[in-house]
Amino acid sequence: MSSRRILKKNLNAMVFDIVEECYTASLMDDKKVDDANKIIDEAADFQDAFLTKINSAKNKADFKGFSAEIETKAISFVEKLNKLN
Repeated sequence: MSSRRILKKNLNAMVFDIVEECYTASLMDDKKVDDANKIIDEAADFQDAFLTKINSAKNKADFKGFSAEIETKAISFVEKLNKLN
């Protein structure tokens, strides 16, 4: 079982890594700026929505699938970053 603090920490770290990679890609090639910004916006929206979901959980049983959901979304973002590069 994960705690609320660990879930938030993992989510924030994942989004930070995505944003960092998007900025790196956009610095390397000016043509990728728009696509990188779309990925950043999507990551920020996911972070906001998921933080709300974590904060609205009443007990640890509600956290059951949250880690898997964060990991699945992280894989999705990595695939988008691979297409960007």
